[in-house]
Amino acid sequence: MSSEKTTLMKAKILIIPFFTLSVIFSSCQKEPEIKTDTTNQKDALATQFKKQGEVYFQDSAKNLIKKVDVEIAETDNARHLGLMYREGMSEEQGMLFIFPVEEYQSFYMKNTVLPLDIIFVNSKKKIVKIHKNTEPFSEKSLPSNSPALYVVEVNAGFTDKFRIKEGDIVDWRRN
Repeated sequence: MSSEKTTLMKAKILIIPFFTLSVIFSSCQKEPEIKTDTTNQKDALATQFKKQGEVYFQDSAKNLIKKVDVEIAETDNARHLGLMYREGMSEEQGMLFIFPVEEYQSFYMKNTVLPLDIIFVNSKKKIVKIHKNTEPFSEKSLPSNSPALYVVEVNAGFTDKFRIKEGDIVDWRRN
């Protein structure tokens, strides 16, 4: 055998296993699976406000203080997404979260661009806790401190501007 044939043979012996291993390795490398549904980040960014109901803030004598249009979040996905990624909302708008059971609730501001007032409401429709002017993107827990069945989110400063306080009443209706 000539020296060229021997060198070629040795190269094939080294290249073939390397090529085979690289094919096997690349076939094991899967692209990460991206799950998409109607509540992903891009949908949230593109979401325009859709009025689904109205929330009425009332004093303890049930005199109307202020009405806001709301989107209603009553599924697990909608409640989890909430107002995350939204870049703007008018003073006359908000979100009403409806939970299946009255219990202690806790929210956070992860991925939430807007500072909010978060209002926790019990099954008797009484405001039990307000977290005012929450910090965007914060993962700090914002607990209800009492069982709540509903939560209303509005722009930061809303509760101060309209003098809404714990003990006031919240009522709502769907469109």
